[in-house]
Amino acid sequence: MILYIQNTESETGNGIPILPNDCLILPIRVFPIAPLPPLPLILGGSKGISDMKKRSKRPSGASSRMQELTSELARKVARLIGAAEKLTTAIPRLTLHRRTAPTAGCPVTYEPSVIVIPQGRKEVQLGAKTLIYDSSRYLLTSLDLPTIARVVEASEESPCLAVTLKLDIAIVREFLGREQFHPLAPPHDSPAMSTGRVSEEFLAAWCRLLDLLAKPEDIPFLSGLIEREIMYRILRGPAGPRLRAIATLGDQSHRTAKAIAWIRSNYARPLHVEEVAHAAGMAVSTLHHHFRALTAMSPLQYQKQIRLQAARARMLADDVDAATVAFEVGYESASQFSREYSRLFGQPPIRDIRTLRSPSAASPE
Repeated sequence: MILYIQNTESETGNGIPILPNDCLILPIRVFPIAPLPPLPLILGGSKGISDMKKRSKRPSGASSRMQELTSELARKVARLIGAAEKLTTAIPRLTLHRRTAPTAGCPVTYEPSVIVIPQGRKEVQLGAKTLIYDSSRYLLTSLDLPTIARVVEASEESPCLAVTLKLDIAIVREFLGREQFHPLAPPHDSPAMSTGRVSEEFLAAWCRLLDLLAKPEDIPFLSGLIEREIMYRILRGPAGPRLRAIATLGDQSHRTAKAIAWIRSNYARPLHVEEVAHAAGMAVSTLHHHFRALTAMSPLQYQKQIRLQAARARMLADDVDAATVAFEVGYESASQFSREYSRLFGQPPIRDIRTLRSPSAASPE
């Protein structure tokens, strides 16, 4: 029974509800009223609170669908790649990756690509900036960028699984050339590498892309369509403006991309910034500003990393001594090459290559 206090000055006044309290002293005039119907929510008791917590933790329809798509993509990657670390698929520019343990930071050049990780977590360092990408965020790289990459979350029971699709800039320009594609906001001075939040539509497209591997006859007809859908959703996301700027002829980001391509093609030659600026159609000061904004390093630092990574790949693939490779990639001093190689890779050339060739060594990619 619920008790109400009756106003002693007015016989017709409304009552004031009395909450249960063993120490409460009631006034003299108290009148019983009919009990109220039970409330649907029990405000008290551990069981009621526990039920509310359980209901609050249940994912909404949207988040539940996201989890389903993420798990589905992880299962597809795991089934396709098996026990391998890397698999080049029949779909052009599409590769799968698998790691069963965290790795130390490794210098590696990321090509223009988009990487999705349905399981596990990776970290990439570009200059002083560190980007983390996992099942909730994809990684977009719009230019060839030397970085330090590492796997930070992986195990035998739950490997780090990744899908990499190298970008086809022609597809990006195809979208930008259409009247229906409304202009996006201009990019800020941000690097040509960023992460973006995945969506249901984005994950569903990746699942359908991998499904094509079960029907190779469909790949030539449908893979390009799904790839265009993926590119469309990236261009509509936060990373879209930077990718659009790099693909737009005449834009400063596009001119800087030309300078980067020139250095990559001529890394063994002595670097003269004036020559690079002329090839890109830019003033030297403008080139320096946009180059650092996109790559987080100067042209000389960029060339040095490209040289050292090319030397490492050459020694790893062929039985060539460090001194020979040093001169091949443009160094005039073998001792300087060895010092800079040790600074970047953590140990001298011969020891580093011996470590990479050991059976237990993980791939640097």
